[in-house]
Amino acid sequence: MRNATDSGAPAPLIPPERRISVIGTGYLGATHAVCMAALGFETLGMDVDTEKVTALSAGRLPFYEPGLEALLREQLASGRLRFTTSYEEVAGFAEVHFSCVGTPQRADGPGAELAYVDAVVEGIGPHLRRPCLLVGKSTVPVGTAERLASRLAELAPVGRDAEVAWNPEFLREGFAVRDTLRPDRLVLGVASDRAERLLREVYAPLLDPRDGSEPVPLVVADLATAELVKVAANSFLATKISFINAMAEVCEVAGADVARLAEALSYDPRIGGRFLRSGVGFGGGCLPKDIRAFMARAEELGVGPAVRFLREVDEVNLRRRTAVADLARELVGGAFRGRRIAVLGAAFKPDSDDIRDSPALAVADRVQREGAEVTVYDPKATDNARKAFPALAFADSVGKAAYRADAVLHLTEWAEFRDIDPGELSGTVARQRIVDGRNALDAARWRAAGWTFRALGRP
Repeated sequence: MRNATDSGAPAPLIPPERRISVIGTGYLGATHAVCMAALGFETLGMDVDTEKVTALSAGRLPFYEPGLEALLREQLASGRLRFTTSYEEVAGFAEVHFSCVGTPQRADGPGAELAYVDAVVEGIGPHLRRPCLLVGKSTVPVGTAERLASRLAELAPVGRDAEVAWNPEFLREGFAVRDTLRPDRLVLGVASDRAERLLREVYAPLLDPRDGSEPVPLVVADLATAELVKVAANSFLATKISFINAMAEVCEVAGADVARLAEALSYDPRIGGRFLRSGVGFGGGCLPKDIRAFMARAEELGVGPAVRFLREVDEVNLRRRTAVADLARELVGGAFRGRRIAVLGAAFKPDSDDIRDSPALAVADRVQREGAEVTVYDPKATDNARKAFPALAFADSVGKAAYRADAVLHLTEWAEFRDIDPGELSGTVARQRIVDGRNALDAARWRAAGWTFRALGRP
């Protein structure tokens, strides 16, 4: 068995009596629980879903994340990590409790659904009989932490000695272990010196590492600022992505090349080159719903005009999905009916099986509804995609998806797709036509192999 340092975690500085609980064991919670154990904590993960708890206790993840399942099994074997369905057990186990439940978009509007966050307070509050700290990591509308703190004080037998803090997460799917064990920064939203002290103790291995690595930058703020950090970061990122996609729209009518435009912009140190690749746009469980929830909360606070630009950011992003379908339709002669289309990708991004708000599946579904015979292949997300889109056909390889295809659509940037030999694939398809919806393939290489190659924002 590897020790914590071998697995990538800093050497533990935590007193052996320190215990942590993690409430909610979805993507964020399971990752946080495993990594807290890797940092040397006795960690108790809790979820009301008994099937999820059973699977995690057996070392099985309900989702795909590189490196996490092996680390889960390692920490279970170490004895530092276990799971439960009992709020009462959690309350008695730890002094610091992390709340890691989801905040999806509400079914009746753009705002965040806070039922799961509220349920944590309602569930654990009545069992809190000693001073403790409930630390929210979920992305929530500003003002949520203060409201939850008041409610927790009402419910807890210990009263206001049950405090609330906010410690937003910044996980990237595909890099979640690294982003937890070696984050770019830590943000602590606290309302007392005691809360700050406890969180500094929790994150001591990152703030004062013993392995020679640089300390993680720390920002200590009030609750409201900490809540705003995540939505502000996601809004800025979404804006940057939609900006280059808006430039692609201009390039398409002007005859310019958005890839060369982005390259020129990237050398400006005020702008940088990351996330300046035009394509089918962003998706997933964070950026789309977070910017919509941010707009909704700003309207509630009476400052809607301050973030009104995010509406156009959202609209630019959604237009890119239509643009890819339009480009593919043009490529096959103006109509999809009777055409065979191969779609490479189902996950919203590579190294993940997450299909939430996936641009790839949105395009595949649109093309299929227009009469095409669509076959999708994804290295990891096929099972999830098949459940959500049963009308689509799925294959277990690139070759099978592309068999006799009239066009191939590259819509998720898996390394497997970037490494395709276009010459070999030529013998599989009916027509050598490809739309690179991610601007990630080598256009010259594909054209040299005889393919008609099209991409958004490029001649």
